[in-house]
Amino acid sequence: MDQFPELYAVFQGEVASVTEYGAFIKIPGTPKQGLVHKSQMSNCRVDKPSEMVDVGEKVWVKLIGKEKKDDKLKLSLSMKVVNQGTGKDLDPNNVVLDQEARKKCSFKDYTNQKITLEAVLNTVCKKCGCPGHFAKDCFMQPGGTKYTLIPEDEPVPEEDEKKAHHSMKKRKKDKKKKRKRKNTDLEASDSTNSDNGNQPARKKAKRKEKNSPSRKRKKKHHKKKHKE
Repeated sequence: MDQFPELYAVFQGEVASVTEYGAFIKIPGTPKQGLVHKSQMSNCRVDKPSEMVDVGEKVWVKLIGKEKKDDKLKLSLSMKVVNQGTGKDLDPNNVVLDQEARKKCSFKDYTNQKITLEAVLNTVCKKCGCPGHFAKDCFMQPGGTKYTLIPEDEPVPEEDEKKAHHSMKKRKKDKKKKRKRKNTDLEASDSTNSDNGNQPARKKAKRKEKNSPSRKRKKKHHKKKHKE
């Protein structure tokens, strides 16, 4: 492996052969060839590598991977990260290569797995003997009474519910009766006030009738008749 270029090195090579899945490039100074996969030929999608390169053509490539299997060295090359006119590295920090490597990684789906806390729920405190917590988390004082988990709310029996419902009805009826009594008392007080207020008005009207000039004329006429 020391005879080959270093990883991520850029060099110019000659196309040895073209296949359906890519092109093999000759490594200069060695009899070895490296593969440029069709996904590494261009930023655009390539269906036919033969439309991109021809046999004997020289291209700029970047060594992006070295893999040894069964005593055979496989070299992976890339054309799309190198300017084919000048040979300049377009991805000097290998950001694009890292992103592509992450996309190829397979992630396991853990959404269907349930999270269980059996190790915590099945523990028993050595200090107080109660389940559900560790001895270091126990708040019981030495010599004190044991404390247990808070029980769930017990369901209310039907008889108690009926009694509560009946008492609510009684309260509502009593409130209605009190309102009716208040209304009747208010009406009675209004009627008495109205009668008391009309009495002085009647007296004033009678006084006006006595002092009216027509009443005085009638009295004079009655006196003259009586003299005659």
